[in-house]
Amino acid sequence: MTIKSIRLWLWGAVAALALTAIVAAVLLRQPEQTGFGRGSYNLIDQNGQPVDQTVFVGHPTALFFGFTHCPEVCPTTMAEMASWFEQLGDEGQDLRAYFVSIDPQRDTPEVLGDYVSWVSDRITGVTGTPEEIAKIAKAWGVYYARVDLGGDDYTMDHTASVFLLDASGEFQGTIAYREDQATALGKLRNLLAKS
Repeated sequence: MTIKSIRLWLWGAVAALALTAIVAAVLLRQPEQTGFGRGSYNLIDQNGQPVDQTVFVGHPTALFFGFTHCPEVCPTTMAEMASWFEQLGDEGQDLRAYFVSIDPQRDTPEVLGDYVSWVSDRITGVTGTPEEIAKIAKAWGVYYARVDLGGDDYTMDHTASVFLLDASGEFQGTIAYREDQATALGKLRNLLAKS
């Protein structure tokens, strides 16, 4: 082996080490995907448009998990959301709301579109495969479970709180089911002020 070939080999080794260090530095700078509200999922809205974790960034958000066959909690919460938008008026123009179905078997985009449109054009319906719904529910710590009612009929148990996210997509608090209107509006105004 000549001196020239040894130098070439050493320079190649140095270049390989430098490349490894650069790749390691880039990987270490990747945003953390764990923690409350963190995760990756691929869903669709009622218009068939893709929805992922980035949809909550850039505006304050009210996030609710439910299902269209829900007899009480979901229609009540949806009506309260519509009331919040009405009460906030222009003050709440940046606020967006999402209704994520935990019953994708029945809640197709078309069904969700009909469901959210009767409440407000400011609420986006979201659905997807059972696997992707499980991912977003896990990210937000949402409980849901199918409850058989006999035959082919069933209902769903689920978390009933509305999650409040700031413009960075960070969790800021919740509005409980049937929370006092004034308290809920106060929480939303605080959220809007932070975003």
